[in-house]
Amino acid sequence: MALADRLLKAWYTGHPALALLRPLEALYRRVVLRKRARFLSGESASYRAPVPVIVVGNITVGGTGKTPMILWLIEHCRQQGLRVGVVSRGYGAKPPHLPWRVRADQSAAEAGDEPLLIVQRSGVPLMIDPDRSRAVQALLASETLDLILCDDGMQHYRLARDLELVLIDAARGLGNRRCLPAGPLREPVERLQAVDALLYNGAVADRDDGYAFTLKPTALVNLRSAERVSLEHFPADQSVHAVAGIGNPQRFFNTLLELKWRPVPHPFADHAEYSARALSFSPALPLIMTEKDAVKCRAFAADDWWYLAVDAVPSPAFVAWLDGQLERLLQRPSKP
Repeated sequence: MALADRLLKAWYTGHPALALLRPLEALYRRVVLRKRARFLSGESASYRAPVPVIVVGNITVGGTGKTPMILWLIEHCRQQGLRVGVVSRGYGAKPPHLPWRVRADQSAAEAGDEPLLIVQRSGVPLMIDPDRSRAVQALLASETLDLILCDDGMQHYRLARDLELVLIDAARGLGNRRCLPAGPLREPVERLQAVDALLYNGAVADRDDGYAFTLKPTALVNLRSAERVSLEHFPADQSVHAVAGIGNPQRFFNTLLELKWRPVPHPFADHAEYSARALSFSPALPLIMTEKDAVKCRAFAADDWWYLAVDAVPSPAFVAWLDGQLERLLQRPSKP
């Protein structure tokens, strides 16, 4: 098991050696708290966009379902007649320059896997730049928009925001509730008291402190032909190789089990780079991967490689709350 995997397991299941990291955690906490205090006091400059900005992020290391939720938000806002744009850091991307407008025909190496997935699925205007404020300005210079969604960026205080939506894995929670490197938190747990809404991925019902949402499998899509088939394409008990290079691969493997298949799990690091050789498994079985992985594998995919398309399904209470927030934001000027 890689060091990063052992550390992740320790954060969520416990290990006495984590106590040795608490001095580093204390230093990390001081840095992030000082950074936020400077933002709140106005001491550090932040860019206020002329349109509302909604940050969709988390305070934990690892996947919480941000990309499916971003896709749901894009579609929901469009149904309200809103022109939506997205900005993202573009983790792992190596574009010719920054900021960089992501197009559907670009490679994941150039655009980043998650931004490319979002554009290929939705066609939304999307700009990547680690400096989110610069990405927003570049996007607004090229597009007329009513609303901007910021993919991650909770801790990027150079960009002012109108709403903060924080996603939490309902099964894993916040681990040991400690900050890096002694725990999985990017900011202290108290930070959650200041956000606008919590969304629990995998929760069966809304909670007192937040809303539920699920990731619903909708289809299998062939990497080579783009053929889209129903989930009944494979019968129950079908053995498949399962590939997941996401923040929480086990969630993907569990989904395949819930679909009554028999996955042979092949977890990879989040944002992993793939090759045909790395995905050459024995015995010969159909291979199913996440959509995020698929954008990096189409060029060398075999005929029986598929990705599982999933859609975020938030609770009705969250949808109603969001609609109220959108109405408020689009009728009033942005707060300073």
